[in-house]
Amino acid sequence: MNVIRHWLRQPYARLIALMGLVLIVPLCLRAALGWSNPFGYLSDLGIASLLIVLLHRRSWWVALPVLLAWGFMTLATAELVCAVGRFPSASDLHYLIDPQFLENSTSAGFSQPWLATALLLGLVAWLITHWVGRSTPALVLPRGAWVAPLLLIFAHWGAQHQYPSEEDQWRLFSLPHQLLAASVGDVQAGTEEWLEGNLVDAPPQMSGLIQLDLDGQKLLAAPGRARNVLIITLEGVPGAYIGVNRQALHSSYQENLMPNLGRWAERAMSTPDYVLHSHQTIRGLYAMLCGDYDKLDNGTPKGVEMLTQSERNLACLPSQLHKHGFATHYLQGAGLRFMAKDKIMPHIGFDATHGLEWFTNSSYLEFPWGKDDKAFFEGALDYVSQLKKQKKPWMLTLLTVGTHQPYSAPENYLRHYETPKLAAVGYLDDALGQFLSDLERQGILADTLVVITSDESHGIDGVRLASSWGFNLVLAPEQAQLPKVKSGVYGHIDLSASILDYLALPVPSTLSGRSLFRDYETGREIMSFTNGKLRYHDGKGTLTECDFQQRCRYYASDGFIADRATFTGQYAGNRARQITARATALNHSLLRTQLNQHYQFGSSTIIPLKAQIKDDWADNLIGAQYLEMPKGSHTRVRLTVRSVNPQQNAHILLKAKELERDVQLGLPAEMVVTADHPLKMDFSFDNPEPRKAFSFHLLGYGFGAVEVSDFSVITELPVTPEILKDPPVESSAQPS
Repeated sequence: MNVIRHWLRQPYARLIALMGLVLIVPLCLRAALGWSNPFGYLSDLGIASLLIVLLHRRSWWVALPVLLAWGFMTLATAELVCAVGRFPSASDLHYLIDPQFLENSTSAGFSQPWLATALLLGLVAWLITHWVGRSTPALVLPRGAWVAPLLLIFAHWGAQHQYPSEEDQWRLFSLPHQLLAASVGDVQAGTEEWLEGNLVDAPPQMSGLIQLDLDGQKLLAAPGRARNVLIITLEGVPGAYIGVNRQALHSSYQENLMPNLGRWAERAMSTPDYVLHSHQTIRGLYAMLCGDYDKLDNGTPKGVEMLTQSERNLACLPSQLHKHGFATHYLQGAGLRFMAKDKIMPHIGFDATHGLEWFTNSSYLEFPWGKDDKAFFEGALDYVSQLKKQKKPWMLTLLTVGTHQPYSAPENYLRHYETPKLAAVGYLDDALGQFLSDLERQGILADTLVVITSDESHGIDGVRLASSWGFNLVLAPEQAQLPKVKSGVYGHIDLSASILDYLALPVPSTLSGRSLFRDYETGREIMSFTNGKLRYHDGKGTLTECDFQQRCRYYASDGFIADRATFTGQYAGNRARQITARATALNHSLLRTQLNQHYQFGSSTIIPLKAQIKDDWADNLIGAQYLEMPKGSHTRVRLTVRSVNPQQNAHILLKAKELERDVQLGLPAEMVVTADHPLKMDFSFDNPEPRKAFSFHLLGYGFGAVEVSDFSVITELPVTPEILKDPPVESSAQPS
């Protein structure tokens, strides 16, 4: 003990403890998780040396908050990458320090518990050296120590330019380094624009991205014989999980995680080079069902924007099938109000829209988002049986939620698989396999066009473009006439046109894309924005990928999804801005501006309350999420909530979040709402800087039900100086 105390009092003890925390732990993390890459190790060395020169010899109370934030980001980054295969972007920084994120992500425990333990022990050891050696001056670093982090970071930058790598960002950067590089990239882009002076960029060529192309050779000589349409959407499943896809694209990934789905893929028409255009379920569903790119950034989802439209929604697939005599239905395993699907789905043409409230069958396990996949498909089979009794043809879209973070599966699956994520995928595969077998046994496949796909991809570490790699399996009565493997590049933007083309129904000219039921002699342009990278394929053998540093690299690649591609060059400046301009033009296909838009999320729907609030997202009573508010604008919110039952009081909270972090708007604390004294609020706030991913969370608990008759969000430019002042929040409810 005396020896340890003596060592802790040495001038170098604090330095060694700090090095162990900020250098040794990240290096061990990179090696343990298979993220080994010279660029990654160089990045860790650069950030570690920067933290050392900044924090060594500083008071513990000055350095501790920095180390806590750094450790928290390190742990949360590992959890995010392991859970969804995505490195955090700059917009995720607040997301990573939100306790709600960690609570949801780790409800089944940390995927890397040793990392949390190592960070905690390292931090405690560092604090002990400060306490025991408080009377001993710390070792003085050489004056040239400040040069080390600059040289390491500059060496990383130079090597990246000389030997560019397309590996995943978490293999190449530590999170602080990535955020620093992104900031430098923004400054560099601004400087380039300033140096180019009055040079005006030519408008981007958009026809290849937005056109409806039905000029290909038909695969079927006559209209499809299917009477009904069933779209099965699997939460977060990448195309690499399908063996047919892996073989067709010669993928080095060989894990057979979904053997049941793989066997059905061998009976189906599979499209290996199938592109997912973005993350988030609501964005994937919009692209699938409305034949249009959703936002290729973090702006307001177009499904929400569609609520302000009264014409473009009529071109969506459900509306078109309803117009031609189909009964259109939507069923998901989660509540509908999250992301306003309770409003969006009816608006785009679904006659019936159901979520968790529809199911009466018991669940096999508790899952915060809703029905586990086995219980969901059992309920879905009953739903299909009811549709089968109808005289009208029907269209049903299903959405699972069991493979959404946090992943959950029965205990026997958790014992069999290495991680909860893999166990959830295996559980989904078994449930889906049984569902498809039941459909076949009941004769439903004989007269139904079945499309199996995913809304987004939760990615796979080490697999190129896994975050954009989707899949599309088609089961049709004419299966023998369809190819086993559909060649060409397709994506979610093609699904609506494809189904209408199969049925030989008119395809609205406002839809974009190609038909999966046609062969094309030439390539096509297509884009995606996943894992923080904007990707564009020109249809002529070149894939361009633009990263967070405002730098674009281009590769020789016949298709979009490929196991490898040949790097041919890189650029920035005007050419890079043209790629961004294409994405910006696609983003504005519905609304030219976010100004003067009146979103109404209220309705006459009666919403039962839960006994307690467990999750700000899953328990949300309204769907006002991921809104976009331009710089210099002014947002006004009106809200009316009443308790339906005169004998029951409702406890209501309203929260605001930006980039998943709580935003203080001066809103009242928890309020009691009664049938006689409804909650009425009218407040506004300024947006001095652009807001993206801005969400309102209306939460309530009690034993009754409520009606949210009005929830209006209006963003506009201020008319007079007086309106810039935030009026006090008015409320007629009683404080809790």
